[in-house]
Amino acid sequence: MMQPPGWAAVVKWDGWRALFLTDAGHLVLRSGQGTGLLPSFPEVRAGAAQLPDATALDGATDFGLSG
Repeated sequence: MMQPPGWAAVVKWDGWRALFLTDAGHLVLRSGQGTGLLPSFPEVRAGAAQLPDATALDGATDFGLSG
């Protein structure tokens, strides 16, 4: 993988980079390419009730693969 000088990248094989947003009860979970992920991760919807309004999280999903 080509990288500009000073940059680093890691290939992620066990999940997706994801952006989570909540605002006034509206939830968004999407991949780095903009694909909606919320239907694939219903547990995120349940956990979102614990977060304050106007929360934004940038992270990664994890399939829990071992091996």
